[in-house]
Amino acid sequence: MLKGLFRAAFTFIGAVVGYGVFLLLKYILVSAKIIRENPSSLQDITMASICVIIFIIIFYSVVPALQRKSTKVSDDIETDLQSVSASDLAGGVVGLIIGLFIAFLISNVYDFIKIQYLPLALTIMTYLILGYVGVVIATKKGKDIFRVIAKETRDRRQGQGAKKGKQKWEASSKILDTSVIIDGRIYEIMQSGFIEGKIIIPEFVLVELRHIADSSDSLKRKRGRRGLDVLNKIQQEFGVEIYDTTGEGNLDEIPEVDVKLLKLAQITGGKVVTNDFNLNKVAGINGISVLNINELANTLKPVVLPGESMKLFLVKEGKENNQALAYLDDGTMIVVEDGRKYIGQNVDVNVTSILQTAAGRMIFARTDMKK
Repeated sequence: MLKGLFRAAFTFIGAVVGYGVFLLLKYILVSAKIIRENPSSLQDITMASICVIIFIIIFYSVVPALQRKSTKVSDDIETDLQSVSASDLAGGVVGLIIGLFIAFLISNVYDFIKIQYLPLALTIMTYLILGYVGVVIATKKGKDIFRVIAKETRDRRQGQGAKKGKQKWEASSKILDTSVIIDGRIYEIMQSGFIEGKIIIPEFVLVELRHIADSSDSLKRKRGRRGLDVLNKIQQEFGVEIYDTTGEGNLDEIPEVDVKLLKLAQITGGKVVTNDFNLNKVAGINGISVLNINELANTLKPVVLPGESMKLFLVKEGKENNQALAYLDDGTMIVVEDGRKYIGQNVDVNVTSILQTAAGRMIFARTDMKK
């Protein structure tokens, strides 16, 4: 029914257009003196009928193709609108209004141009260009602009509060990456209270964790499931914010997870918590703050100096003759010379040297012969 009404309306439009073409054609023929200025009624009716019938056939024929095209266009528009978040849509409307307002102010200058039709053409172009620019800027950079304004407002308020002696310090957000979640030590660190601020888990990190947990490789699958368990414990005890990046066009276009993390840290002003050595270096180059759990663990290792005495439990034989191995609580290996005969016992040793390697520290000691 609706298609029939649409086709009838379009056919009627074709008839009107055909009659208009007839009047234009008549004017041209009369001006060229091809026909008399006042042709007979039969000539008028014949010419008008031919033009109307031709355009009725044309408009009637293009209706199916036009309907298909309009349906496709409407579906595309509906799909695009569904993928656009409400905040982006509202920002686009605000950007359009601002762009049109600026175009209105600029178009007043065109009134001084005396060339016919040029002011109108320039006005239309200005409205179209600035309206489009306003929508693009508002949708692409609207969130960044809003965050900058919010940050400036917050800093101004904090500055006023500092003058009144009421300044309040606020911890930055912490963005967890996949490696630190799988590692699991972040949960114990959070329990100890050393991590402050809002905990953010980007949606793309969750997707990567799920892919690892569903991997065909048993080791990867075990690590992925461990990461999900750790994340579940953090969520239950501390609560986390799952950052939805579907509305962030500048993030969706980036394929690498590490680059997305750094970009998100720039957007939110947060710090990335990771175990990834390479990510740590790249973040440093880009001026982004990173908390590396491995660096924290190395910093917290007990300091041992040559000549210091300690009591150790010797666990097993070393590679060389008469050597025995012991371990500190943090896992640091100690090679004890002349300690083979004391394996399985607690003995006093003296530290002789310390070797720092990329894998960690190795301490060399010798049994205390005075004992």
